Amino acid sequence: MIIQNSVLTLIVASAAAAVGWEFAGSSWGPMQRAALCLAIPSFVLWSVARFQLGKSFAVTAQARQLVTHGLYSRIRNPIYVFGSLFIVGYILLLQRPRWLLIFALIVPLQVWRSRKEAQVLEAKFGDEYRIYRRQTWF
Repeated sequence: MIIQNSVLTLIVASAAAAVGWEFAGSSWGPMQRAALCLAIPSFVLWSVARFQLGKSFAVTAQARQLVTHGLYSRIRNPIYVFGSLFIVGYILLLQRPRWLLIFALIVPLQVWRSRKEAQVLEAKFGDEYRIYRRQTWF
């Protein structure tokens, strides 16, 4: 499972880098450098969060286990947080600031999904989840 996830992460990262390189061109200004400083660590932390979630990862809201270690000990939804930061960095890297409007439409969807997941987790884990929620951000 870890090898499969690692290969998938490398494929996605390579494709994103190739597309970014083509769109950004050869002259990298301050915006592209700042975008990389945002996108690269965000992608790495997104990958870490995905691995820490392990078998609890699902496209739909499910409550297999309450993951509270690693990044999840501070942030309830690190995949959403770091995935969003990566997307913003990538949009800026591509020099397509208008695409941020599309991203702005995605944010409410992410908030809705996180609330749906919270309902499922609270229904399954009760007080344990409520305590965890009070101790973490987003």
